[in-house]
Amino acid sequence: MAEPTSPALDARARHWTLASAALGLVPLLLQLPDLLAGIIALVAVLIALVSGQRVLPAPLRLLLVLGMLAAIYWQMGARPGRDTGCALLAAMLALKSSELRSLRDARSLLGFALFSPFAAFLLDQGPITMGLAMLAALTALLTLQRLAQAEGQAPSPRLGGQLRGVGRLVALGLPLALAGFWLFPRLSEPLWGIPERAVGRPGLSDHMEPGQWLDLMADDSPALRVQFFGPVPTPQQRYWRGPVMTYFDGRTWAQDHRAAERAPPAVTHGRARWDYQIDYEPTDRRQLVALDLPLQAPPGSTLGADHSLRSGTALTALTRWRLQSSPASAYVDDLSPYQRRQALQLPDGFNPRTAALARQWRREAGSDDAAIVQRALEWVRARFAYTLSTPLPGRDGVDEFLFDQQAGFCQHFSSSFVVLMRNAGIPARVVTGFAGGTHNRYGDYWVVRRMDAHAWAEVWLPGRGWVRVDPTAAVAPERIYDTLEDRLPAGGDATLETRWAQIGQASDWLRRGWNDLVLSFNATRQQQLLRPLGVDMLTPSQLIAVFALFAGAALGWMAWLLARGERERDPLLRAWHRLGRRYARLGLARESAEPAASWAGRVHRQRPDPALLSLSSRFVLARYAGADVDLTSLLRDLRRHRPSSGASP
Repeated sequence: MAEPTSPALDARARHWTLASAALGLVPLLLQLPDLLAGIIALVAVLIALVSGQRVLPAPLRLLLVLGMLAAIYWQMGARPGRDTGCALLAAMLALKSSELRSLRDARSLLGFALFSPFAAFLLDQGPITMGLAMLAALTALLTLQRLAQAEGQAPSPRLGGQLRGVGRLVALGLPLALAGFWLFPRLSEPLWGIPERAVGRPGLSDHMEPGQWLDLMADDSPALRVQFFGPVPTPQQRYWRGPVMTYFDGRTWAQDHRAAERAPPAVTHGRARWDYQIDYEPTDRRQLVALDLPLQAPPGSTLGADHSLRSGTALTALTRWRLQSSPASAYVDDLSPYQRRQALQLPDGFNPRTAALARQWRREAGSDDAAIVQRALEWVRARFAYTLSTPLPGRDGVDEFLFDQQAGFCQHFSSSFVVLMRNAGIPARVVTGFAGGTHNRYGDYWVVRRMDAHAWAEVWLPGRGWVRVDPTAAVAPERIYDTLEDRLPAGGDATLETRWAQIGQASDWLRRGWNDLVLSFNATRQQQLLRPLGVDMLTPSQLIAVFALFAGAALGWMAWLLARGERERDPLLRAWHRLGRRYARLGLARESAEPAASWAGRVHRQRPDPALLSLSSRFVLARYAGADVDLTSLLRDLRRHRPSSGASP
């Protein structure tokens, strides 16, 4: 028996279907590389326009598929990842409209459109992605309603009525979904693994090479948010310590990974103490940051001999860390022979002019290491400038920077300064991380952005140990210590720039609230959910019991709504019941077995209302007598009618 042919798609239903597919595609495109997202969006628009006139030939569709695969490979490479899978899904959704001819095709396209925005959660779980996903889902449900009405050849109700229908569907499932999110027992780790992203997200690395930081320093997206519990460090103390580089091959600095296996040296800390919490934005790295110097490693991380923190797992999701730090006033022990060799290591034959200058300074200063450091800072302060526009270095990059260019950014200053110190016999190393941060006045926390990435130097001075030296701050302190408040005009004049900054702060405050409420809600916080009620920690069995209680209530709510919907499928009966509830609030409710005409007569005797008598008569004729009554006007009059102001009972 031949399968029945699906009805053709009219122009209005086609437009709704394409709009739903476009809304489903947007959340995915926002997470893909810009060029690839633009290509997919352009192909989607062109196919939607052309396929509305004629069916695309199969060879052309095959060519489009191959072209999309080539574009994904060009932008993302052959490595499989979550973003690669999402790019393939976006390409499929863009090409699917080429087959949009019938109602069956429309439902197939809507299936992809419903799946697509939630696949974007594999790449981002922020409020914008959630909002776009919910909008796409609601639009798809509206479109499915219209397709069902078109298939049954029923007249399409007004948009308001359709929205109420979708709202009932949402109200049906939302309580159970919320119970599952907040109360279903969570595991500390997922049962399965999903691949990483094929295109890495910027973050601090365990190596530093020329030109590597330019993209990072042009990225104004948040890297971390910090809330202080107690004193806040001054701008000169807000150095967020990350990976420490000790190995240099003449071009690239690298971290000594063996330092992570050794305990940090004994330190005499200063009087300042900082207690704070870091919300670390996702990256593909494991490097963490902390104020100089972290007192101990928080759970899930390790503290290396160079006082750098490293997470036990990749930071692919938003993570929260509680830390305490205090600056070092002195190191208890001297450098070991191995540590001294590492801090003086230089490749042979590189940067001869720098080596000659360092030897000259050593002869002139004798054994006074601090004098050499100070002389270098004075030279940098007097002769050098800050700029991001620098050419890539040649073989002797430090010589070129110190004697020819004398302009660059933190990567150049820190690297060259350490090489100069090592040539003078002073142990030194490069420290990377972030510097500064912007105070958010709405949430009373600090935002450190990726463009705040910074590199500075540490030198070992007798009797003190490792001492931070920032040659970049000697040249351009405003680049390091300046904050948003410093840049606001005096007197609080409302310029366009300040208005935009305030909007950005409010937006980031909302994003942080979302992170706190949703993204950082883990198994530990779930077990502490009832702490305000005096229950410190919920056991797994207690969580299951609480979840079962709320899930049962949610299922009861669903059953009640479904039963009510079955009872009141007829819009005429539903409007009549609503009218009855208006009178019930006045003490004039209809008895369960009381006929409509009898009830209206009883109400009329107590509260004269001829309009109610007329409405009840028309309702009885339309519903029970099968009379030819104008249902549209009757429904309108039933919805508009309100009890008269006559005498109350």
